[in-house]
Amino acid sequence: MAAVMRLVNRSYLSSAMGQKYVAFSSTAKVKAAGVRAGQALPEKVKIVEVGPRDGLQNEKTMVPTETKINLIDMLSASGLPVIEATSFVSPKWVPQMADQVEVMKGIDRKPGVSYPVLTPNLKGFQAAIKAGASEVAIFGAASELFSKKNINCSVDESLQRFDEVMKAAKEFGVPVRGYVSCVLGCPYEGKVAPEKVAHVAKRLYSMGCYEISLGDTIGVGTPGSMSKMLEAVSREVPVNALAVHCHDTYGQALANILVALQMGISVVDSSVAGLGGCPYAQGASGNVATEDVVYMLHGLGIQTGVDLSKLMDAGAFICRTLNRKTNSKVAQATCKL
Repeated sequence: MAAVMRLVNRSYLSSAMGQKYVAFSSTAKVKAAGVRAGQALPEKVKIVEVGPRDGLQNEKTMVPTETKINLIDMLSASGLPVIEATSFVSPKWVPQMADQVEVMKGIDRKPGVSYPVLTPNLKGFQAAIKAGASEVAIFGAASELFSKKNINCSVDESLQRFDEVMKAAKEFGVPVRGYVSCVLGCPYEGKVAPEKVAHVAKRLYSMGCYEISLGDTIGVGTPGSMSKMLEAVSREVPVNALAVHCHDTYGQALANILVALQMGISVVDSSVAGLGGCPYAQGASGNVATEDVVYMLHGLGIQTGVDLSKLMDAGAFICRTLNRKTNSKVAQATCKL
């Protein structure tokens, strides 16, 4: 369904916390923020919370299953519409996700909230369905070297492997989301051509993925490279079937997301407290913090359905458990760890 578009509102919005979020009260302020006067933005943005899976998968210390379940339940209570719960991969490769079945059976599923899981192969898909998953995700890379180091096969071979997953998903009536890694740069190849990204995204979409998430895995992208990449991909895949997944290694994530919004994207992946990285991408810092994304979107007058205060509580909870400081600037500014 195409995103409903509207012009940037000139208003002040109040959050449930009583804080005011400026939504740009003049053309000058709009231009200062990088949004051209009259630029259309989505009326509403769907936030895909990836913290419980992408955020925790690289943690060296094992996170208790009960903690993961509590985190997901707190995120559900915040109003997030999609929460990526876990990954059905071999514990040999990702030990942190070894409790995937217990997590899926333990969470309190809120009506209207989707809890997708990552399934790299048919075995993982079958295990996920048995555990009660109703949506899954598969992944490819725009970089050959990254694909070979990540899953030990070429990009085309990786996509061929997903054929059986897609067939099984169709048989069970399970929607499938596709991820494309390294869309703005690779730790091994350097720059990645937008045409390569477009090729992989088109393949995933033609295979039946209802939505394609474009991931800046190592966070090297800028608004300029994001714009060029999205131009190339949107020529092959409908913009309403695209999402962006930004890491904040170079502090560019929010700027890149804003560019994506300007170009019609209305789905954004993010991780509570900015948790996460990539075990195969040296130097990659965490995902962009969900709290910061929500703050920015509300400041633009864009609806998310998310209660920022409850979201920050979830971030504070997991940071206390991990004994670390949050990566969310919004949480830091309001002393939520």
